[in-house]
Amino acid sequence: MVSVSSNAIEDLKAATRGQLLLPEDAGFDEARSIWNAMIDRRPAMILRCAGVADVRRGVAFARDNDLPLAVRGGGHNIAGSALCEDGLVIDLSPMKSVRIDPAARRAYVEPGAKLGDFDHEAQAFGLATPLGINSTTGVAGLTLGGGFGWLSRKYGMSVDNLISADVVTADGELIHASAASDEDLFWAIRGGGGNFGIVTLFEFALHPVGPQVYGGLVVLPLDQAKHALTQYRAAADSMPEDLSVWAVLRLAPPLPFLPPEVHGKPVIVFAMCYTGPIDNGPAAVEAVRGFGQPYGEHLGPMPYAMWQKAFDPLLAPGARNYWKSHNLASVQDGLIDALLDAIGKLPSTQCEIFLGQIGGQTCRVAADATAYPNRDTLFVMNVHGRWDDAREDERCVAWARAFFEASAPFALGSVYVNFMTEEEAGRVAQAYGPNYERLIAVKGRYDPHNLFRHNQNIKPAAQ
Repeated sequence: MVSVSSNAIEDLKAATRGQLLLPEDAGFDEARSIWNAMIDRRPAMILRCAGVADVRRGVAFARDNDLPLAVRGGGHNIAGSALCEDGLVIDLSPMKSVRIDPAARRAYVEPGAKLGDFDHEAQAFGLATPLGINSTTGVAGLTLGGGFGWLSRKYGMSVDNLISADVVTADGELIHASAASDEDLFWAIRGGGGNFGIVTLFEFALHPVGPQVYGGLVVLPLDQAKHALTQYRAAADSMPEDLSVWAVLRLAPPLPFLPPEVHGKPVIVFAMCYTGPIDNGPAAVEAVRGFGQPYGEHLGPMPYAMWQKAFDPLLAPGARNYWKSHNLASVQDGLIDALLDAIGKLPSTQCEIFLGQIGGQTCRVAADATAYPNRDTLFVMNVHGRWDDAREDERCVAWARAFFEASAPFALGSVYVNFMTEEEAGRVAQAYGPNYERLIAVKGRYDPHNLFRHNQNIKPAAQ
């Protein structure tokens, strides 16, 4: 148990504009609740920050009292890095301002904002930047790990659209990092996670998107999946970059356009978003409609902000989640066979495996231009184990691990850091590949004592 004097705690309360929550306070358990219900940690205190001054105060308090420190943005990270045991959580969720400059096409975003907050403001001006596929994901964590979504083939990774950031470092300094100032720090936070400080403001470039896009779902029986995936593989290279098509294998959810008898059956779903001219949408997705004879489809114009929320019901907080992930350069025959075998053994109705298509602009950036290095990745594959009952942990985790091992021979060997679970510290070097040594050096400069270590940790050379 940590030992911090009551006077020090009272001084911290008095010196902050936000709220300091202790275990006996109302709202503490709610504040320590995060998206992945497998993570159950009890911090000693949670500082709900109202602004940069509170963040600096919290960093100094943790450092001076030798407390474990965790940083919470959206609380969506699979590894549960938003919480620590018996330490201080700096909770940024109250800091969720999003300001749009439509003339300059810039967004200024605080670290507590979620994708839904961002889209709400940016889409009012018909603007967007590549950010995830789930509106409840935090902008900060997603971006710091690299970030990709429906717009990435056209506009790159989230970090490719980051113009600058305000960062509170381990010594409490506030640094404005950009290509023109503190270039090493700016390079490192574009993929290096929360290892180097706490970002209190992100500046993003925006692009004209929507408000209407064309897209939706095509749902095929699983017995057509092998043929459909070979068609998908063949079509991917010729798809326009303003079209992104993801493949999801799972049991059919009760979608209203599917016959009731299909609900719960194993399926392959092609989810797609086309951001070109709406009138060109039907032609852009026509090839996908020909991958097989669908159980059903739902395609048409829709608000981009609505599409960003389409998968929210399948990703709601409160379930138990376990992921394993590979980066892919292709969808090989052996991988398809392993996929179909795994879907035939689903341990719960909520488990799924998806192939997230990127490529395009994400591959045109040099591997060493940002800390995120995986510029040869055309598909990010994630094994998403999801269930509700803790008694099912062993079975569901074993299923995910078994498919991860079976699919490894067909993968690049690298991994997207945001999809790594808390047990995967040994894969950090794989996540950063050729950029790992430089990241260690930057860590040694900005956080030599590893204050920011509750993450996929890059240790300074001295440790």
